[in-house]
Amino acid sequence: MYKNKIYLASPFFSPEQKERIATVIAALKKNPTIDPDGIYSPQEHQEENFEFGSMDWQHAVFNADVRQVKRADVVVAITDYKYEEGNYEPDSGTVFEIGAAWAWRIPVVLVQFHPNNELNLMLARSHTAMFTGDQVAQDLASYDFNNLPTHWTDMKVF
Repeated sequence: MYKNKIYLASPFFSPEQKERIATVIAALKKNPTIDPDGIYSPQEHQEENFEFGSMDWQHAVFNADVRQVKRADVVVAITDYKYEEGNYEPDSGTVFEIGAAWAWRIPVVLVQFHPNNELNLMLARSHTAMFTGDQVAQDLASYDFNNLPTHWTDMKVF
C-alpha cells in the first residue's frame, strides 16, 4: 500500500495552535495510508542558522516551505488560527499554502477544530475533504489518503 507524504500547513505561534498540530500529527501517524516519517511540519524547519526575520531567513523558510508543498502528495491544513482570541479567520500563510497546493493540483484536506465559524468560498471549494469538530483526530486516522474520497463541510460559506 502506498504511504502518502503530507505537508502540514498551519499556524504554530501559540500553545493552542501547537496543541492542534500535535493532535493532527498523532492522528496522521496512525493512518495506514500515510508515511509517518513523511509528514513535513514547517514549525520544525525554521532555519535557525539565520537571524529570525532577516532576509536570509525569509528566503530560506519561504523556499523550503514552497518546495515541500510541491513535493507533498497531500496538503493537510489546519484553518483554526487565533480562535482563542476571537479571531476566526485562517492564518494567511496557511491560506497561501492551500492556494499553492490547489494550483499545483495537490489535494487539500482541511481541518477545523471549531466548526461553528463561517468558511470563505475559496477555501470551501479548494479542498478534497474537510474534517471538523471533535471527530478530527478519528477522521484523519481513518481517512483513505490513497483514494481521497470527497468529504464536504457543512460549515456556512461566505
